Amino acid sequence: MVESQEIRVLKRDVFGRVELLGRGGGLFVRRIACGGRVPGSRLVARALARRERRALTALAGLVGIPRLVVDESLAGLRDADGFAPDARDVVLRSWIEGVPLHLAERLPGDFFDQLDALVGEMHARGVCHNDLHKEQNIVVDAGGWPALIDFQLASVHSGDSHVRRARIQDDLRHLMKHRRRYTRDGRGPAEVGAGGSGRGIRRSPAALAWRRLAKPVYVWITRGILHTRDGEERRPSSGPWPEWGPPVGPRP
Repeated sequence: MVESQEIRVLKRDVFGRVELLGRGGGLFVRRIACGGRVPGSRLVARALARRERRALTALAGLVGIPRLVVDESLAGLRDADGFAPDARDVVLRSWIEGVPLHLAERLPGDFFDQLDALVGEMHARGVCHNDLHKEQNIVVDAGGWPALIDFQLASVHSGDSHVRRARIQDDLRHLMKHRRRYTRDGRGPAEVGAGGSGRGIRRSPAALAWRRLAKPVYVWITRGILHTRDGEERRPSSGPWPEWGPPVGPRP
């Protein structure tokens, strides 16, 4: 008996595309680092894919993080146009059922505490996400617990170093910004906004340099030359803001 298969494109950009694959009742995410028309884009896409594979390997078994899937038949599955990707260009991971933070209609009272805990476990494995300023990389799963996705920019550190500490602080600082944004001006419980492991952390010198010097160049290249955007999605300041429910507690 042949299993039913389904492919749906979730995203296309200069570095390739992201697809949702369905097979036999299971859902998987396939990132194809095939590049685009821009010279060198495939090399960059493959480098990002290697970073994601390395990070997901280091985080194997951590609940709330996608599982790296090794399945050659799925990785090389032909799409509707008959295109079969090179396995070296593919990152295949499990699908996490839920909604991105900026689309969530309801949050548990301890959502950001549980998010801090998950990121703390990630850091304990030597992994820094480096892209947590994007709300779409934080998922509210079906049970209300946080999950993290998109590890293309993640870094894996084997020991303590100034770089690792700076990147940990940047991750925590972004979490604190989300916490404050979702609770200030009556948007959420004041006691939720008062907590947070990133409280008091300021931008590192590297983050300041990126914001002031490198980011304008990055925006010019991505939007002016590549005619694309980095895909950042954010809940509008005008809302609507999510309702708050009872805490869910630590993940079982």
